[in-house]
Amino acid sequence: MFSDRTLTCRDCGAEFVFSAREQEFFAEKGFQNDPSRCPSCRAARKQRMQGNDGYRPQRQMFEAVCDECGCTTQVPFQPSGTKPVYCRDCFNRVRQ
Repeated sequence: MFSDRTLTCRDCGAEFVFSAREQEFFAEKGFQNDPSRCPSCRAARKQRMQGNDGYRPQRQMFEAVCDECGCTTQVPFQPSGTKPVYCRDCFNRVRQ
């Protein structure tokens, strides 16, 4: 059904093979577009997006007081005061 195709990377201009197996994977996942970057450029872009150490950049954390136990905690969003805020332990208990 699928056969290997040669594509051109939009970043570096190098040709790369979009294998039949990769095409089958893309079709199974419902991806509409062919890859536009070669594997090297994809890996480099992924590393840039995640940060130099391979992990995503540190989120900004906001200090808050847990509405359940009253301890001071940090959360990855600015509390608005309209919804309860929980520390990690209380959040895990409340969501169960």
